[in-house]
Amino acid sequence: QRRSLAPSQLAKRKAGDEEEEEEEEEEADRHPPTTRKRQKPVSETESGECYRSPFRKPLAQLTNRPHCLDSRQHEAFIRSILSKPFKVPIPNYKGPLGLRALGIKRAGLRSPLHDPFEEGALVLYEPPLLSAHDQLKIDKDKAPVHVVVDPVLSRVLRPHQREGVKFLWDCVTSQRIPGSHGCIMADEMGLGKTLQCITLMWTLLRQSPDCKPEIEKAMVVSPSSLVRNWYNEVEKWLGGRIQPLAIDGGSKEEIDRKLVGFMNQRGLRVPSPILIISYETFRLHAEALQKGSVGLVICDEGHRLKNSENQTYQALNSLNTPRRVLISGTPIQNDLLEYFSLVHFVNSGILGTAQEFKRHFEIPILKGRDADASEAERHKGEERLKELISIVNRCLIRRTSDILSKYLPVKIEQVVCCRLTPLQAELYKNFLKQAKPVEELKDGKISVSSLSSITSLKKLCNHPALIHDKCVEEEEGFMGVLDLFPAGYSTKSVEPQLSGKMLVLDYILAVTKSTSNDKVVLVSNYTQTLDLFEKLCRNRRYLYVRLDGTMSIKKRAKIVERFNSPSSPEFIFMLSSKAGGCGLNLIGANRLVMFDPDWNPANDEQAMARVWRDGQKKTCYIYRLLSTGTIEEKIFQRQTHKKALSSCVVDEEQDVERHFSLGELKELFTLNETTTSDTHDKIKCRRCVNGHQVRPPPEGSDCTSDLSQWNHCADKRGLQDSVLKAAWDAAVTFTFHHHSHEEQRGIP
Repeated sequence: QRRSLAPSQLAKRKAGDEEEEEEEEEEADRHPPTTRKRQKPVSETESGECYRSPFRKPLAQLTNRPHCLDSRQHEAFIRSILSKPFKVPIPNYKGPLGLRALGIKRAGLRSPLHDPFEEGALVLYEPPLLSAHDQLKIDKDKAPVHVVVDPVLSRVLRPHQREGVKFLWDCVTSQRIPGSHGCIMADEMGLGKTLQCITLMWTLLRQSPDCKPEIEKAMVVSPSSLVRNWYNEVEKWLGGRIQPLAIDGGSKEEIDRKLVGFMNQRGLRVPSPILIISYETFRLHAEALQKGSVGLVICDEGHRLKNSENQTYQALNSLNTPRRVLISGTPIQNDLLEYFSLVHFVNSGILGTAQEFKRHFEIPILKGRDADASEAERHKGEERLKELISIVNRCLIRRTSDILSKYLPVKIEQVVCCRLTPLQAELYKNFLKQAKPVEELKDGKISVSSLSSITSLKKLCNHPALIHDKCVEEEEGFMGVLDLFPAGYSTKSVEPQLSGKMLVLDYILAVTKSTSNDKVVLVSNYTQTLDLFEKLCRNRRYLYVRLDGTMSIKKRAKIVERFNSPSSPEFIFMLSSKAGGCGLNLIGANRLVMFDPDWNPANDEQAMARVWRDGQKKTCYIYRLLSTGTIEEKIFQRQTHKKALSSCVVDEEQDVERHFSLGELKELFTLNETTTSDTHDKIKCRRCVNGHQVRPPPEGSDCTSDLSQWNHCADKRGLQDSVLKAAWDAAVTFTFHHHSHEEQRGIP
C-alpha cells in the first residue's frame, strides 16, 4: 500500500507512530515477550527501506522564505522570460507565429477577401494609388480594399461574362451614373446572364471596398417556370457556399411566414440571403416584402415589366431597394414606350417622364423610320436616336449571340414557306368572302371581330381540324363549307395531308428519326396544335413529352432534366411558347420547329433559343414554318419591323431597312396564291434572279442589301440541310437562311 510523502501527511503519521509505540509498550507490560509477534510495517521492505515509486520524485520541502534578489537581478530575470518567443507546440508547424491574438483586432492595413494579384483574378474595384506621404497620413481602419470576384467563379467566366460582371458592379455601385444604381442586362439568349448575375450577388453579399458586405440580402424575381432553375444554378456555381430560399408553392400562410422570416434577417452572416420568387407569388405577397429593405433585386425575363400600369410593375417599383438589375434578351418588343418603362424602373428619371420621353424621343424616331418619312424627319429621327442611345448605354449592356459562335456548334435558322393545301385555300377564300374582315377596320384600328378573324385564320393555317367545330356550327365565315372536308372526316385522328405545314412537319420528323439520333422540339402558340402533335406522334409511334400551362412547376424541371439526358428515349419535346418559352435549357435536342409565328417577335426569339445554348454539342437546325401568301407572312413581316426598331435602339445597327408602312392593316386579310413567298417579294432581295439564288450577287447590286437579317435565300439546289431537302417535294416552296452562323465558322 502506497503512502503519501507529503509533509503534512508525514507529520500526521509521525504523531500517530508515537501513540502506537506507547500502546505497544503498555501491551508488552501486560503480555510476555514469547507470546508476542511483531507486525512488519507495510511501507518497509525486507531490508528495512521505505518504498518509493520509481515514476515520481519525492516532493521537496517548501519554505516560505523567498530568495533575496536585488532589483537588477529581478529585472534581468523578467526580461529573460519575456524575450523567449512563443512556439506552437506542433512538430514542423509552418503557420503564423502568434502575431494575432484571439479577440484583438489585427494591426496594419485591411486586406481584400481574395488576392487581386493572382493570375486570372477579376478585380471589380481597385483603390486609388496613394503616394508614400499619403500612405503615412491615411487612417488604416478606413483604407479601401480591392474587390475581387471569388476565384471559384472567375475561373469559369468567359471573357464577355467577365466584362458583363464588371459592368453590373459599376452600375449597382453608382460608378457609371452618379446617384443611379440600376442597369439592364440585355444580352441575347444563351450568353450566360444567369451566371453573371449570380457572380454579382455573391460578390455584393461578401465584399465591398469598405471591407464588409455591400448588401445583406438579395431577391430574384422570375417566371414561375424558372424559380427552380435559378435555385439549381446557384447550387451549381456556388457549391453549397450559400443557402437560397426558393418559394415555388405552398399555402398563403406558409409563404407569408417564409417571407417575413426572410425580411427579418439581419447581420453580416444571414442564413438565407437570397430569395427566389415568381412574379405571381411576389404580386400576391408584396405587402410582406415591402416592410423592410433588400440590397439588390434582379428581375429575370424583365420584359414582363414593359407596362408601368400593371400591378406587378407597381409592386416591384415600391420595393425599398436602390439596386435593380433587369434581365431581358429582348428589351424592345413592340414600341419605345415599353422600352422607357424598363429603363425608368431601373434608373428612375434619367429619361424624364413618360410624356417627355414620348414627345422628345418616341415620336421623332418613329416618324423618321416610317417608309414615307421626309428627309428632314429622317434626319431628326436619327439625331434623337443617337441621343437616346448615348443616355441608355450608360446603364444597358447588350451582346449578340454571335459571341457564342466561338463556343457553340453551328446554328442554321431557316424560314420555310409552305403552300396551302387545296382544302385550306378554299376555306381561307370562303372566310374572307363571308366574314369581310376588311370592312370591320375602322379608322385604321382593329376591332374585336377583326381580332377573332385573325385567330381563325391563324388556326386554319395550322390545320383545318382546328376550325372544324366552327364549320359544324356554321359560324360567320365558315357557313356551308363542311362539304369541302373529305367524306367521313373526323377530328379524332390527325390527317397531315390536309395541312401544308403539317405535311412538311411529318416529313421532317420521319427523315430525322430514320437518318439520325437527333431529338426535336416542337413549339406552338396554341395548345390545340399541341394536341394535333400528340395524335401525330401516337400514329407514328414517336416517344414524346409535353410542357404547357397545365403542368406544375416542379414537374417541369423533372421532365426537362429527363429529356436532356442522353439515355432518354423521348424523341420529341412539345412546348407551348406561352408557358415555357423563356429560360428553359433543352440542349438534349438540336432541331427545333417553330410551327406558327407570334405577333411579338420576342416570344418567338425566346422559344427558338432553347436548343442553341451552353452544353450543346451538335449542329442546330431551326425551322420556322409559314403558310405562303397568308396572314402568317404578314405577322412575320410585322415581326421584322419590330426587330429592326430593336436593332436600331438596342444593337445600334445603322443600316436597317425601313421595311413596311405601319398603315397596311388591310393587307392582313388577303391571300396571295401566285407567289412563292410574299415576304421575299417585299424585301426586294438582290441575291436572287428569276427566283433562284445567285452567288456572288449580280454585278452592280449591293450584296449585303439593307436587309441584313437574311444571309441568303435558297431554292432546292441551294439547300444544305438533308432533312429539309427530303421534305421539299411535299409542300415547301422557298426558304430563307435566317441568322445562320455557318459563315462565321468558315463553312461555305
